[in-house]
This record gives sequence, C-alpha cells and structure tokens, in this order.
Amino acid sequence: MIPFLSYFITDAIGSALLLSLAIVIGTFFLEDATTLIVGLLAADGVIPIPIALLSLYAGVLCGDLGFYSLGRLARTHRRLARYVDHDLAAPLRVWLETRFILTVFSARFIPGSRFTTYAASGFFRSPFSTFIGTTIAATLIWITFLFCVSYWFGSTTSRWLGPLRWSIAITFLLTLFFVGRHNLLAYRAKRCELTV
Repeated sequence: MIPFLSYFITDAIGSALLLSLAIVIGTFFLEDATTLIVGLLAADGVIPIPIALLSLYAGVLCGDLGFYSLGRLARTHRRLARYVDHDLAAPLRVWLETRFILTVFSARFIPGSRFTTYAASGFFRSPFSTFIGTTIAATLIWITFLFCVSYWFGSTTSRWLGPLRWSIAITFLLTLFFVGRHNLLAYRAKRCELTV
C-alpha cells in the first residue's frame, strides 16, 4: 500500500491540482503514511511545501468529517438507533460527554482510536462546532509535526542514506500500524470483559 501511495502521489507531480488531489486521496487510505511520503518528497524538492501542507490538512479534515458523518448516519439506521439511549451505551455516552474535547483531541495521537471516537461523536450527536474546532487544532499539531519530522529526516539523510531512508520511513509506519492494531485489540478485549 505504501509504494502505491508513493507512486500515486509522484505520478501527479506535473499539475498542482492533480498533486493536491492525489495527496488528499492518499490521506483517506493512510494519513500518516501519506504525510511521511509527502514530507520526504518535499525534502527532495518534488512537492512545494505550501501545496503539501494544505493538501494534507484538507484531506485529514475531510476524513475526520467523514467519520463523524458516518456516526450521524448510523444513528438514523433503525437497528443502530436503538443503542443511542440503551443502557449499554449510556456509560460510553456519559464518558464521551464529560471528556469530549480531551477525547477527540487525543484520538488524533493514539493510533487506532480515531475512527471509533469520531464516529461515536457523530452517533451521540456531540456538538459539531466543538468537534470540528478540536479536530482542526489536533490536525494542525500532529500533521505539522509529522510533516516537519519527515521533511527534516528527508533533507538530513538524502546524501548519506539515499534510498535506504524510505525503508526507515516504512519501518516507522509499520510501527505505528502495529501500535494501532495493539490498541484496537486491547480495546476489544476490555470491551469483552465488561460485557461478560
């Protein structure tokens, strides 16, 4: 998937509009991987930094809005809507309402937690203005940090690591993936313990 994203983005380099669109679409699949690839390509001078950052921000925010909207849409489904006021969902709803800003903000930084947190926010009709403001702040911090780290890594290592730096970036991404997978499995196990 990561080589596909890299080729997908580099094939669009002739046009600023296509390049922006390729970056936005790339964030829908793997936002952290796309951010690292775009940072490395910007370090090589292939992608202008303003186009890179604005496209990353737009893509990530569109994805976040999509997760929130999926939660709102799920609420309209007859079988799922009955869980909105169900006793099993009440603790989750109360917990989300009392720690909403912190939960939404921290979901950006914890791999594997963003989809469930943002979809639950939409499902329980959490305030949209608070949701979008919090996700914008978290996105600006995380994507800027990740982009700057990959840009710095790319510009620092381009001479002495060459193509090997892509392997290091992929290893970092795989580490993020496995941390997210571990968090998801731990969450499912904890949820199973609570329902038994």
